Amino acid sequence: MNRPSVAFYDTKPYDREWFDRIPAPFDIHYFESKLTPDTAPLAEGCSAVCAFVNDDISAAAVDALASHGVGAIAMRCAGYSNVDFRAAYGKLHILRVPAYSPHAVAEHAMALLLSLNRKIPRAANRTRDFNYSLVGLCGMVLNGKTAGVIGTGRIGRCFIDICRGFGMRVVAYDPYPAEGGGIEYLPLDELLSQADVISLHCPLTEGTRHIISRDALSKVKPGVFIINTSRGELIDTEALIEALDAGVVGGAGLDVYEEEADLFFEDFSGQILLDDTLALLTSKPNVLITAHQAFLTEEALEAIARVTVENLRAYFNGEPLQNEVCYHCGGGECRKKQNGRCF
Repeated sequence: MNRPSVAFYDTKPYDREWFDRIPAPFDIHYFESKLTPDTAPLAEGCSAVCAFVNDDISAAAVDALASHGVGAIAMRCAGYSNVDFRAAYGKLHILRVPAYSPHAVAEHAMALLLSLNRKIPRAANRTRDFNYSLVGLCGMVLNGKTAGVIGTGRIGRCFIDICRGFGMRVVAYDPYPAEGGGIEYLPLDELLSQADVISLHCPLTEGTRHIISRDALSKVKPGVFIINTSRGELIDTEALIEALDAGVVGGAGLDVYEEEADLFFEDFSGQILLDDTLALLTSKPNVLITAHQAFLTEEALEAIARVTVENLRAYFNGEPLQNEVCYHCGGGECRKKQNGRCF
């Protein structure tokens, strides 16, 4: 009997290293191209595809994949805001990795805060030039300051634990508060006005898009640091730039960016960056940007590979799909409770 095949889109060396290590009951065809309606035909002959956060899983891509016999998309990530679930329902099973390493992302968020606050990149660049001046490198003590955490899922709660380890007071906002943990929840406006540091750990939804907006930034504590390791569209970038220029925001540590899809994970170092907004952000001394690397640890990569392989194994074996999601999930209409699959 022939083994099923999976088309693996947007392949990077670190992806292939870990997926090649994990025994899988299917063949993998690696492609460097992102998944789009135009690249969907690369999956010809494959029963499933593996995709990532910046792939285009629009209705056009869904229809193109389905027309080539694809029956499932295994997202090798937790987020799925790039998936058109209504178009996929009944055609493609959407699988994900719900929690591969919340500590990795939370630790990176704190690394951004520490580096931004104590101006580590600027200080390191100076010493390479044998410049040992301390002028302009003053930070603040985090102990006793207030961290405002927006989103208290696994990553948000890990970040809360880290903040508490620094002796910070932690307040949080989440429409679905986590039980236990002694978390102090506040309305969003109160969190914005009290926090010395705001860290975003919520998913991207219609309700959270631009949760950091001009209106929100008009309510923040002057000099606040904003950290985002979740999704770029949680922040209105133009409004953030205005607040940085006005001195309202003291600094921003960003691992994600609104228009990152065609930029992050690729090397453009030999080209002129045509995204003027990102170039402007990068030029600011109180902005620290990393290219969606918060997840990038050995432990997370291994977990992503193992769970993705298991998701696909279950799909090919006709078993219940524990990590399947659809637009009915959580709404009481999903069939998963009856037969283990959303449709």
